[in-house]
Amino acid sequence: MIQARDITKTYVLGESVIRALDGVTIEINAGEMVAIMGASGSGKSTLMNVLGCLDRPDGGEYFLNGENVSKLSDNQLADIRNRRIGFVFQTFNLLPRTSALENVALPLLYAGRDDYKEQAVHALSVVGLADRMKHDPSQLSGGQRQRVAIARAIVTEPAIVLADEPTGNLDSKTGEEILALFENLNRAGRTVLIVTHDASVARHCRREIHMRDGRVVQ
Repeated sequence: MIQARDITKTYVLGESVIRALDGVTIEINAGEMVAIMGASGSGKSTLMNVLGCLDRPDGGEYFLNGENVSKLSDNQLADIRNRRIGFVFQTFNLLPRTSALENVALPLLYAGRDDYKEQAVHALSVVGLADRMKHDPSQLSGGQRQRVAIARAIVTEPAIVLADEPTGNLDSKTGEEILALFENLNRAGRTVLIVTHDASVARHCRREIHMRDGRVVQ
């Protein structure tokens, strides 16, 4: 499903040149659950941004289901993000003063879907929050907010779910519940990539990709 070949990404900070990705080559098959591991500054989040079509590599090629997405326009990349990839972030990224249902429905509204409400209700049911759909984020616990974020990520039925430190703001018990939810999504057929520095999180995945200084080292 994912083929990244010799991916490079460089940032200029003042007089310094940072090689965030330095010739990364990986393959991930459909239906895998993979942890991308590394310390802060290792390049793991930059790699996720490239794989999620949030950012373009400076060099190399990225194939998604055989399509070279490195060559696509910004509008085409936005369409891929909306239809084929779901994102979950450490800080939840929910709209305040907006109900859980409305937060989850947003990707479908952007896509012009008429069935946004029923699909959002279904996604919230999948993550166990059918009884909280009218609550806004301030009325939800951290774990519940992350469940809303996961529901938003899967409401378009994407083939791939990318999660960047999804348990970083949660206590250990709640984190385990969220990871179990990702495992359920994976068993249902979705490809799941989790960016983490935590070995206990990575143990929930079937494979680990370790990064250091912008390179895959294991």
